Parts: sequence; structure tokens; C-alpha cells
Amino acid sequence: MTRYIPPLESVLKRDRLMVVVGVAGVAALAWAYVAYRAWDMRQTDVGMDMAMPQLEPWGAGDFLLTFVMWAVMMAAMMVPSATPMILTFATINRRRREQEHPFVPTGVFLLGYLVVWGGFAALSTLGQWGLHEATLLSPMMKSTNSILGGALLLAAGIYQWSPLKRVCLTQCRSPLGFLMSDWREGRRGAIIMGLRHGSYCVGCCWVLMGLLFLAGVMNLVWVAAIAAFILVEKAAPAGAWVGRAAGLLLLGWGMLVLTAELI
Repeated sequence: MTRYIPPLESVLKRDRLMVVVGVAGVAALAWAYVAYRAWDMRQTDVGMDMAMPQLEPWGAGDFLLTFVMWAVMMAAMMVPSATPMILTFATINRRRREQEHPFVPTGVFLLGYLVVWGGFAALSTLGQWGLHEATLLSPMMKSTNSILGGALLLAAGIYQWSPLKRVCLTQCRSPLGFLMSDWREGRRGAIIMGLRHGSYCVGCCWVLMGLLFLAGVMNLVWVAAIAAFILVEKAAPAGAWVGRAAGLLLLGWGMLVLTAELI
């Protein structure tokens, strides 16, 4: 009896569905955790003056919890925008498997991508600790200093027009081009590709993440707005121009904040 082998297109559709469900599951769990942390912090800080920074020094537990918060939040914000790349990797990998090349689970590529953002989360934790020690943050991790807020806006606006931003965004917006030029065989190769793509994404978005301190790292509306902007910038047809226009708006906003503070 001849065994039925489904057509390649049917297999690709099934693979894409599984990848989308998996990515959506990872993002949903990450957003659920971020929402819980925001709710828990608000409950803890009921009755406190949210404009006053916490003065207590951090312990090891504070560093760990803050790192976990940043790592999960980066997954929540960045995994959806990486979906086109992940789907392209899964499709190419499946086609290569049909040509009897070694098959690598798509999760291996995603792991490499998340490792890079885990490193960024560690640096963000150190940055938040520095701002905490300088008493520049409220309990909801919002800047309490207008000069700091204005500087963050100016930095983000300038970076949106920088050559490094343009190079990194181009790589993020061209999944097929990236994979065709950077393909590596095997699980180690998939990890390396995930690391490289994650590095481009960090290069594209790291300054924007600093804007989380503007309205509060635990302000879910602000977090979602930045995540949505990153998704549009990386996936929409005119995303690059949207990013540049946003850069001008950020520059103007930053100048207004600093002018109002200095007058």
C-alpha cells in the first residue's frame, strides 16, 4: 500500500499555521505577564505619591525581578514584529528539507533571537538601576526629570535618521534577503542566524526602548504604542518613512520639553 505524501504547499500552510500559533502563544504569555506586573505594581503602590521615586537600595531579588520583567517585556514587544522573519525561516527550512537538507526546528532560530533581547534586558536592568540610584524614576519607572525626558526624546529622534538605524531597519524589513545572504546549516547555524537577526533588531529599536521611561515602563498603553510603532516600522510598506516622520516628531517634542524646562 502506497503511503500518501501531502503536497508541499499543504505542508507549508500547516507549518505556517503552527508557527503563527506558536509565536502568538509566546507573545500572549509575555503580554499577560507584563499586564500582571503592571497591575501588581499599581496595587502595591496604592496610596503612594507616584511622583516620588523609591529611595530604597536594590537587593539581588530586585535585580532578578527587574531583569525578568525586561526580558519578558522585550519578548512581548518584539516577537510579533519578528513574525515575518520567523515565517520566512520556516518556509525556507521546509523547502530545504524536501530537498533532503537537515531540518532545524523554527524554535531554534527564535531562541537565538530571544537570547539577544535577553542581553538587552540585562543592560536595561543596569540602566534602570542607575536611574533609580540617581532618584530619577517614580515607582512606576517613569522619569521624574524633564531634562532626562527631553534628552530621551531628542536621542530617539536623532537616531531615527542615523545611518546605523537605516542599515538595521533594512535588514529587519527584508526577511528573504537576510536569510539568503546569511543562511547557516544546522542547529548551530540557526542559532547564529537568530543571534544576527536579533542584533539587527536591537540596533533598530534600542533607543526607542529608552522612551519607555518617558511615560512609565509599566504604562501598558505606552508599551503597546511603542510595540505597535515598531511593528509598523518593520512590516508596513512605508514603514521606513513612518520611522523618519516619527523621528521629526520626537525631535520637536524633545525640544518643547527642554525649552519648557529651561525657560
